[in-house]
Amino acid sequence: MGQSSSRSRPRSAKPAVISPWTSDSDEPDDIISDTDDTISGNDYTLNLPDECLACIFQSLSSGDRKRSALVCRRWLRIEGQSRHRLSLNAQSELTSDIPKLFSRFETVTKLALKCDRRSVSIGDDALILISLKCRNLTRLKLRACRAITDDGMAVFARNCNSLRKFSCGFCSFGAKGMNALLDSCESLEELSVKRLSGVTDGVGAEPIGPGKASGALKVICLKDLKNGQCFGPLIIGSKNLRSLKLFRCSSDWDNLLVVIANRITGLLELHLERLQVSDLGLSAISNCVNLEILHLVKIPECTNAGLMAVAEKCKLIRKLHIDGWKTNRISDDGLISIATHCPNLQELVLIGVNPTRLSLEKLATHCQNLERLALCGSDTVGDAEISCIAAKCIALKKLCIKSCPVSDHGMEALAGGCPNLVKVKFKRCRGVTSEGADWLRASRGSLAVNLDAMEPEIQDASASEQEASGIGIPQTYGQTRGINIAASSSSWRPMSFKARLGLLRGRSLVASTLRRWSSFGGSSRNNLERS
Repeated sequence: MGQSSSRSRPRSAKPAVISPWTSDSDEPDDIISDTDDTISGNDYTLNLPDECLACIFQSLSSGDRKRSALVCRRWLRIEGQSRHRLSLNAQSELTSDIPKLFSRFETVTKLALKCDRRSVSIGDDALILISLKCRNLTRLKLRACRAITDDGMAVFARNCNSLRKFSCGFCSFGAKGMNALLDSCESLEELSVKRLSGVTDGVGAEPIGPGKASGALKVICLKDLKNGQCFGPLIIGSKNLRSLKLFRCSSDWDNLLVVIANRITGLLELHLERLQVSDLGLSAISNCVNLEILHLVKIPECTNAGLMAVAEKCKLIRKLHIDGWKTNRISDDGLISIATHCPNLQELVLIGVNPTRLSLEKLATHCQNLERLALCGSDTVGDAEISCIAAKCIALKKLCIKSCPVSDHGMEALAGGCPNLVKVKFKRCRGVTSEGADWLRASRGSLAVNLDAMEPEIQDASASEQEASGIGIPQTYGQTRGINIAASSSSWRPMSFKARLGLLRGRSLVASTLRRWSSFGGSSRNNLERS
C-alpha cells in the first residue's frame, strides 16, 4: 500500500488508503529525519509543542496533511496521532495492512470504509480487526462492503459499543446484524440505511429493533429498501426521535405512519419521498404538533385535504417543500391553509405545484417571516404573481423561479419590491432575457441576479430545492439530472457518465445528439456538414 497521490481530487473520487508507516524500516526514502532538518537552516517548528503542531495539521486539507507527514519523523508521528477522521478504500487487500495502519492512526474516532461495487470488499475478519484497534469509534460509514455478514457486524458492535452515528449503503448483512448493532450501541443517535440487500421482504421477514439504542436515537434515514417497514418497531420504539427520513421504500406506509405519529409526538423533521402514502397517513402526521420541517416529494396520493389537516395542527412549521409531480392534487386550498395556520414559515419550495395569486398573496400576508421562496415548474406563476411577491413579501431574502411563464415585466417588479432581497435566480424561464437581468442588476446594485436561460427540462426535486434556498441544501433525494438512483444499477458510475445519461431524459434525441456534436470542436462539425 503506497502513499496516495498528493494532488487534490474531486469528492466523487475513490478514497485513497493512507500508508501505514509505523517504524523506521517502513518509512519511505523521501522522509527527512529530524537530525537532517538543521542542514538547510534552523527548524523553528522544533520549538512548537506537539499539541500546537497538531492544531496546525487539523486546519490543513487532506492533501496538505499527507504532504506534511513526509517532512520528518516527528511530523509523521504527530500527524498520525492527531488524525481523528479517516476514509479508506475498503477492498479486500486492505486486510493485511490494518495492523500497521491503525498503529499509526490510533486516535481515529470517525471511520469511512468505501469499496467500489465492482471490487471485492473487506470481510468480517477485517471489520473485527478494526473494532479491536479502534474501540473508541463514534462514527462508522460502510459503503458497498458486501462481504461483511451478520456475524461480523455482531462482533464489531460488541467491541465498538460507543458508536453514535452509523451509516451503511449497498451492504449485504441483514436484520440480525442490524439488531446486534442496536442492542450493543446504547448511545447510537443517528442511523442511516440505504439498499441493505440482506433485509428480506415477505411474511417471514425479521423485524428490526427497537433494541437498547432506541432510547438515544434521534435521526433515522431509510432509502431504497424493499422492506423498509421491517424497521417499524425501531421507529415506533424511538421515543426521542427528532428526524425521520423515508425515501423510495416500497409498501403502503399509511398504517405505520398512524402508529408512528401516535407514539412519537416530539418529531421535528419529516421527509417523505416516493412513498405509498395517502391523506390518511398525512393526516396522522398532524399529531406531531411540534413538526418544523416537512418534505413531501412526489407522493401523488396526497391532496389538499391531507395538507390542510397538517396545517391546522402543526402550526410551528418553518420549512415546507412540496413536489406535487404536476398532479394538481395540491393547489391553492392547501397552500392557503398553510398560510393561515403556519405564521412561522421561513422557507417554501413548490415544485410541480400550480399556485395562483390568491394563495401567494395569503402566504405573503400571513407568513411575515418568509425568507426563502422557490417556485419551479409552475404553469400559473407569471408576471402578476411575481408582482404580488414583490409587493407583499417584505422579509424575502432569496427567490428562485424555474421553468415558469415569467417575463422581463415580472423582473421589473422586483426592482422596487422585497426590500430585504439579496439573491434572485431565474432558470429556464423563456420570457426572461439577459437585458432584463442586466436592468435589474443596474437598478439594485446590491442584488445578486442569476439568470440561466437554458431550455426547460423535467423538474428534479433535489436540484430545485438547492437552488431555492441558495444555502447548499444537501442533495438527499438521490437524483442527478433526472436519473433516479433507486431504479438505476449504475449509481456508482462517475458523475460525468450520469450527466450524459441525463441528457437523454426530458429532451429529444435530435437535440441531445446536436449538443454532443457541438462539444467535439471543428472536426466534428465538419463531419456533420459532410453528412
